[in-house]
Amino acid sequence: MDKTRISRVALIGTGFVGSSYAFALMNQGVANELIMIDINEEKAKGDVLDLNHGKAFAPSPTNIHFGTYADCKNVDLVVICAGANQKPGETRLDLVEKNLQIFKSIVTEVMDSGFNGIFLVATNPVDILTYATWKFSGLPKERVIGSGTILDTARFRYSLGEYFQIAPTNVHAYIIGEHGDSELPVYSSASLGATPIKNIINRSDEYKLEDLDVIFTNVRDAAYKIIESKGATYYGIAMGLVRITKAILTNENSILTISAHLSGKYGEDDVYIGVPAVINRNGIREIVELELDEREKELFQNSVDVLKNILAPHFDEVKANPLKQTAEHE
Repeated sequence: MDKTRISRVALIGTGFVGSSYAFALMNQGVANELIMIDINEEKAKGDVLDLNHGKAFAPSPTNIHFGTYADCKNVDLVVICAGANQKPGETRLDLVEKNLQIFKSIVTEVMDSGFNGIFLVATNPVDILTYATWKFSGLPKERVIGSGTILDTARFRYSLGEYFQIAPTNVHAYIIGEHGDSELPVYSSASLGATPIKNIINRSDEYKLEDLDVIFTNVRDAAYKIIESKGATYYGIAMGLVRITKAILTNENSILTISAHLSGKYGEDDVYIGVPAVINRNGIREIVELELDEREKELFQNSVDVLKNILAPHFDEVKANPLKQTAEHE
């Protein structure tokens, strides 16, 4: 990494997720400059002032200031957190119509600035809106990334860690597919350290395979419970966004579960969906293709179909697929 290179990030949308991202980014000292953009200028300016008052306590002096779309020209990364919020009882996919219109306006204005960096999308439904950002921007697919299932995977690792009493950093397991109701756990390759989870269960009477279903269901439905309790989720996803930002700006080549465009991987084409991928300064270096068992393949196919059926009415090149009747978990 070039230590003299200035890392610039533009944040669009300073609501719950956006402001939490800015706070986490500043506290981890990941970027040299953060430009905060919001249709509510006073809100964004207030966040800038509030964050700058804590600069003395930050690990490095991030230059945080208010800006406009024109300021995106020379940034490395544009993070989009703007859009309509998910309401109680509303799925992420219910937000499609409202947020597609918002995103067309945002992405057009960013590209009009001369921006030629990387997009990181967090707004839901994230897989749909990441695809839309790719189409609206005209950028290479490797430079348009969605937060995907990075938070679902973090929730999964935390929950498995609680169950097995192992630190989540030593739990190696993924949630893939749509960031939403059709996502799936990849238990066939899940492990604690280097030991497969299913082997641990088979060797001990303390653990049960059916408990894994409960764990996954709680992970999948976690957002609904949080929204019901406090109106929105923002701390976990903000930290996930900072993790992706760090992988990009410091050229880490780290494997993270993000929303990436499939062009043949997993036997699928022309869809953005949550999968493990290697992330570096150029965006998505490559997609990691997990060896799924037959049940996981079926569930992943269903998740792809769900997303394509949502995309098809809005993008002519996407062909809808008939959905099969599959159980969400076993």
